[in-house]
Amino acid sequence: MRTVEHELVGLAGSGGRWRPVAAGPFTVLAVALALLPIRPVWLWAALIGAVAAFPWLLGAVPEARRRRPRPYWRLSEAGLERIGPGGLTMVSYERSRIDGLAITTGDGVLTVFHRFGRTAVGGMTAMGLEPLSVFVTARRLGVPMHVFDGEATGLLDPALDEALRVSGLEEDVPGGGALPRDHAAEKRLLDQEAALLAAAHEPPAETPRPGARPAPGEQRLTTPEPLPSRRRIVLLGALTVLLGTVMVVRIALDGTSEFGARLAAGCWALAGIGGVLAARRRLLRAAQVRWTITAERLLVRARPGRRREAQDLRAGDVAAVVVGPGLRLDPVSGEPRRADLAALAFGHRMELVARLPADGLDGFQLAHALDDHGYRVITPGARSPRRPDYGLEGLPEIFAQVPGGRLVVEDDGLGWADAAGDVVLKMPQDRIGGIELLTVSGHAWVRLYDSDGDEFFSAPLSALRISRTDLRDSARRAGLPVNDAEYDAYLSAAFHSAMSSLSAPDPEPAPALSARSVAQEGAAPRPEPSEEAGLAFPAHTAPSPVTAPGTVLDATRRSRVGTYGMSVLLCEAVALLGAVWLGPDLGGFNATAMWSVPAGLVIGFVGYWLYDRNRSQLRVSSAGVAVVTRRGRVEWDVARDRLGGVGIDEAVERMPRLVVWGPSGRILRQITFPPDLGELRRACERYGVPWGPPDADRPAPPPPEL
Repeated sequence: MRTVEHELVGLAGSGGRWRPVAAGPFTVLAVALALLPIRPVWLWAALIGAVAAFPWLLGAVPEARRRRPRPYWRLSEAGLERIGPGGLTMVSYERSRIDGLAITTGDGVLTVFHRFGRTAVGGMTAMGLEPLSVFVTARRLGVPMHVFDGEATGLLDPALDEALRVSGLEEDVPGGGALPRDHAAEKRLLDQEAALLAAAHEPPAETPRPGARPAPGEQRLTTPEPLPSRRRIVLLGALTVLLGTVMVVRIALDGTSEFGARLAAGCWALAGIGGVLAARRRLLRAAQVRWTITAERLLVRARPGRRREAQDLRAGDVAAVVVGPGLRLDPVSGEPRRADLAALAFGHRMELVARLPADGLDGFQLAHALDDHGYRVITPGARSPRRPDYGLEGLPEIFAQVPGGRLVVEDDGLGWADAAGDVVLKMPQDRIGGIELLTVSGHAWVRLYDSDGDEFFSAPLSALRISRTDLRDSARRAGLPVNDAEYDAYLSAAFHSAMSSLSAPDPEPAPALSARSVAQEGAAPRPEPSEEAGLAFPAHTAPSPVTAPGTVLDATRRSRVGTYGMSVLLCEAVALLGAVWLGPDLGGFNATAMWSVPAGLVIGFVGYWLYDRNRSQLRVSSAGVAVVTRRGRVEWDVARDRLGGVGIDEAVERMPRLVVWGPSGRILRQITFPPDLGELRRACERYGVPWGPPDADRPAPPPPEL
């Protein structure tokens, strides 16, 4: 049987896309031609248009659009090589000269160990290689593979000649590696390799697994539609080009004898060319990833309108799919970039079959969709649950020294008792200013305040080995100040629910009348209930996030004032630009600015006041969260059963944002205005809404022992 050569090819762009050639120099040339007093005028306008369109004509030439693949890295039996256009080997590390490979977790650099030392090849992301694929392929080729904690500069020998060092390594390596900075990264890669081996050697299951859900016929996953849409981007780009062309033609018809007219024409030409280039750049980034998952095949398309570039994989060729952080091609430059989510399809010989883009999809939904259709899914491994900050550093040392200790309520305060029931530590009543009971991440907590109102102790009740009911009832019997707002709100809601259910409804619903109208018109005689009817108990509707008692949080005063100032400055900038562009047609710049600047100031103030008087506010309650306007319009609401928590999304490619996420970790809603985070956290704790980042694992329970 012939052995199959193991080969790993790095991610690289294929080329062949229609793009303008040397758009920057030709744009500068078009602006320079617009400033020259060329006669006749039609030749001046024609030269500007021809120079502006020439880069696009060059890009449309078939010879320019010929596919010229970018250089890529390859790891095979021949070694580690960099292949250039035409298959020419640019850099080569022969297999016989490689003693081992290493990945440094600090900077994500691939290092080659050889007979004469070590050589840092480059960043894994810039090379288009994933740590898992390199790890698996190298071990299959018999190359020792290591994962080191630190950076590649720490592995280089200072005694080596300076020429052996890689110049500009810091610029080439992107900041922040995909691997954690510890030795557990190698164990994680070994675990994934073991899972791949099990999947590769496992025979295909002809019968469904016991307890497995029936696989649906077809499931499609699509990233959110870009905003603005692709049609709007094309329309805006076309309008920009049309506006620039019309203005240049108008200036040509009015005459170009003055330098100001030629300067305006150059600015319009620059605006038109820049608008179409920006629209093209935005159009390339506004691509949707579409997955079509069936039990027979995987169809993935990342670039709309290009059916030839759709990746079609048969289910029989895929042994396992690794879903996790990976790489993607930058749509503009074509260089490899980091991606929050990607999928690597491995075959039954442990070879990398395909890289499937998944950036923008929900990882939870993608992994379960693949598993439901019979695919073996491997993830980088669940992180250990982050230990919540329980505030146990304020506990006295005697709490931990007493085995089996628990919190008790004495006649004159609180105490800490041992297993026999003897109180070994007492806190007198005069030192206790208040006891607050609340819920944090689904667990009951207690906070103690001194006589001055300052918090001096906070811990979960499970760590203190006392239930919420016992502490509340015992403290109230002892006369201690106890505040349990959640329990009081529950009793109030239960009382009103019971009282409303005891009242018998009218046979026919009638509109509600005020007391004054009833007194004036007289109340209609109420029919007597029959003996056979009995009492009717209507079903009590659960309160919604909008109607349930809760706390309303508004945007901070600082953000409102800042937005107010930005809107006014934006209107003033538009007014000044309008005076510059339209001033010659309206009596000059000074005359136009005298009325446009005050008008912009008034429009900025009035426009933001109209928006601010109906601004959005966040409502947090025990029934969920909702965003309502000041006039009562509900923008969105999330019920408590669909709510996983409220937190800050620390995404990589965007600014941190305040989001509402579901139990699965998927972001449901985004809060567009910034409320006060301290008040929001206190409101979440008061009404039992979990607070934390959306990518957090399930919260860990409090420790049973201190």
